[in-house]
Amino acid sequence: MRKIKFVNEEYYHIFNRGVDKRDIFLSEKDLKRFLQSMQEFNVIKPIGSIYAASFRKRSPLLRDLVSKKEEKLVNFICYCLNPNHYHFILQQLADRGIEKLMHRLGLGYASYFNKKNLRSGSLFEGTFKAIHIDSSEYLLHASVYVNLNDEVHRIKNSLVLSSWKEYSHFMGNGFCEKSIILDQFQNQKKYKEFAMGILPIIQERKELMKIET
Repeated sequence: MRKIKFVNEEYYHIFNRGVDKRDIFLSEKDLKRFLQSMQEFNVIKPIGSIYAASFRKRSPLLRDLVSKKEEKLVNFICYCLNPNHYHFILQQLADRGIEKLMHRLGLGYASYFNKKNLRSGSLFEGTFKAIHIDSSEYLLHASVYVNLNDEVHRIKNSLVLSSWKEYSHFMGNGFCEKSIILDQFQNQKKYKEFAMGILPIIQERKELMKIET
């Protein structure tokens, strides 16, 4: 059984990687599908498959139902998708919200990936890993670790997608709840300066984040 207990309103660092350290994102299409899944599976009421949800959105009879704002399972604070692993910082909003989201995300993406690549079997390395973020200081450092995870591990690969631009430049229609981080700084530029300032320390002392990925 998982030792950690997920509590509503608390923050958690969630991560996992491909089985045998294999790549789980092979194209930009894979990254976009996973990102779409992160958002669409994050609702209390199950949506079924991504395909079924997209059909409902196109149906005139059901459009009004899906247009209403759904209650979320979690808040995404930040994320990074690397070729063979991912990192999230999540705030749980609903009972068992993190477990429900990660179950849907794992099964849904593995089904898509296996079908697309004519494979079978597990895609991820067991159950997702989780660490409770128990202080504001740890939350700030963990946000840098996740936002700049490709820089932390010096990953030179174009297949990386993260919330960093959303944090440092407010570019695009981001879906992360940034206020818990950015409200602790005068502006987004100050957060970027903080992040780049401690990045070398995190690169040299990854054990500060208490993980191996």
